[in-house]
Amino acid sequence: MTDKAISPLRQRMIEDMTIRKLAPKTQHDYVQRVKNFAAFLGRSPDTASFEDVRRYQLHLAASGVGVPTINQTVSTLRFFFRVTLRRYDIVEHTHFIHEARKLPVVLSPEEVARLLDAALPHPGSNTRRR
Repeated sequence: MTDKAISPLRQRMIEDMTIRKLAPKTQHDYVQRVKNFAAFLGRSPDTASFEDVRRYQLHLAASGVGVPTINQTVSTLRFFFRVTLRRYDIVEHTHFIHEARKLPVVLSPEEVARLLDAALPHPGSNTRRR
């Protein structure tokens, strides 16, 4: 990743991701998310409790971060605590957010007729069919 000195914890996480063949971009993103979590904590992330993870999720939600970003962070933290630290007590209390899907816009029969009318050539026009 970089030529700088890497902490043993970060090195362990990178090795765990490499063993599982996570893509380089995924590895980079996971490292960044754990780094952001550590900055939020103000200490090493391996000292975090379930309450710390919960507070971080609340912080993300309150700061207007979107559902996909929160879920990516949950996925990262689950990997970090389950695989790298083997702290299953934290993992079992983290959950993904399910966002309601929006229904597609359905056109009325009149709107469909107007759309087709606008797209089809009119009789007597100079448009030739092929």
